[in-house]
This record gives sequence, C-alpha cells and structure tokens, in this order.
Amino acid sequence: MKTIKKFGVFQTAKVAAVIYFFLALIIIIPMFLIMSMLPAYEETNVFPGNVFLFVMPFLYGIMGFVFTAIGCVIYNFIAARMGGITIEVETTENPVV
Repeated sequence: MKTIKKFGVFQTAKVAAVIYFFLALIIIIPMFLIMSMLPAYEETNVFPGNVFLFVMPFLYGIMGFVFTAIGCVIYNFIAARMGGITIEVETTENPVV
C-alpha cells in the first residue's frame, strides 16, 4: 500500500484546469452547433450567447484551477493530521508506453 501524503497544489491545479477546459469544449462545441441550427437562433442572432459559448471553456478552466487548488490545500491540511488516502499499486514487467 502507498499513501498520498501531499498534493503539489499548483501542479495539480494546472493539470485540472486543462482537463476542465477540454471537458467544457466537449460540451460547448456540440451545444453551439445544435443552437446554430435552430431557426429562432438564426433570426435573433444572439451575440452575447455566442460570446458566452466562446468564453465558457476558459471560465471553466479557471474555475477548475481555483477549486482544485482549494481542494488540494484542504486535502494537505487534513492528510497532515489524519493521514492521507491509501492506494494499492502494482508494478508490471512490461509497461505500456
């Protein structure tokens, strides 16, 4: 068994921010395509909605960074007092690269 004693706050938050950014893109791109096919959307030409759809992945990434950093700080505080999360790892002879 291995124990996660501490998370690197900045590095973990950076990785989470990129993951959240791409998750938002996966949601926003199909949403934009579907909305652009609606007749009511074409008639009104909703400019603020278009801007929001463009900005949303960036906001999602920023919020992912902030809340992951907060979560890491809380985890590190609790793990220092109660012990970290225990995981079991297995080493394979031929790791897939």
